[in-house]
Amino acid sequence: MRYKAIVISAVLLLCFSDVARSQQTASAGNQPSASPAGDCFVDPGKSRVAEQSANPAPTVAHLDQDSIILNQKQTELAQCILKADAQGAQQNSPRACTNSLLLNFEMRHDGEPERDVPIGRLPGNTGFFYESGMTIDADGAPNAYHPDNTGLDDLANAGNPGVWEGLAKNANGEPIVQGPNDPFPGYYVSSTALADRSKAANDPARYVDASKIPFVVLPGGMARQLGARPGDFAAVFNPRNGKSSFAIFGDVGPFDRIGEGSMALADSLGIRSDARNGGARRGILYLIFPGSGNGSPRTIEEINAAGQRLLLEWESFLSPDDCAIRDAAPAPQGNRPPY
Repeated sequence: MRYKAIVISAVLLLCFSDVARSQQTASAGNQPSASPAGDCFVDPGKSRVAEQSANPAPTVAHLDQDSIILNQKQTELAQCILKADAQGAQQNSPRACTNSLLLNFEMRHDGEPERDVPIGRLPGNTGFFYESGMTIDADGAPNAYHPDNTGLDDLANAGNPGVWEGLAKNANGEPIVQGPNDPFPGYYVSSTALADRSKAANDPARYVDASKIPFVVLPGGMARQLGARPGDFAAVFNPRNGKSSFAIFGDVGPFDRIGEGSMALADSLGIRSDARNGGARRGILYLIFPGSGNGSPRTIEEINAAGQRLLLEWESFLSPDDCAIRDAAPAPQGNRPPY
């Protein structure tokens, strides 16, 4: 009897082992394969299987790594254009360089060509990116412009009599001056392309306050060509100090200039935010997500939440080569999400 009990126990143990192995095999077969972004951001000190099990879908965008990848891609686009130009290729033709090049934006100063800014994107994703400086925009701030030119910004940047572009105007085309119940009586009401249409044109709260909301400024023609409109979201990076910020497309600028942001955006990026004397000449990376907004102003919390979601989606289009770029370069120091 004792011998039979031992045999039966052994048979049962073998059966349970086979079942366990079958369940493990089925479980392994049902695990999702790693996406390019998942592979790209796996901690090399951890097992990939363990990483996927513990965190199957990242919830926080990797801003420092994204900055490195964008910087390298922008450098590659610039080099590609220079090579194509040397060979006599048409600069404005994406086929002359790479399928990542959308267009080559010509910056002009006083009507004369200044430099070209290549605008690229990841294949399969609509988000577009470019590198430029940052001119500081004070538009939308209630103390941006004053009739005596004592506001945050030079009154000349709001336009000229009869052609006011940065000021709210009445039916006669004259700039509106804030009254005693407004935030800054005696100052002009400064306007932005993105506005809360439920508020009156003479209400300073109708417009996006550059001193409080991080926003980018895009040329109207280029924005339309690439499918962006005021209210869309963006991510902006300053590789020199490792700082980054999510932003909203808040205003439209000159047709021949690119690289402008609000005072609040400059503050988030560690750039001098004085609208008269601040800014950065080069080296700021912009990533715009066309079609991502609803055409309305948003709170900072809404901008950050949407930016995180869109940047995570953008990361899912990264290729193994992009991961190699990230792994080959040191991460910027001091980078933190802007919230």
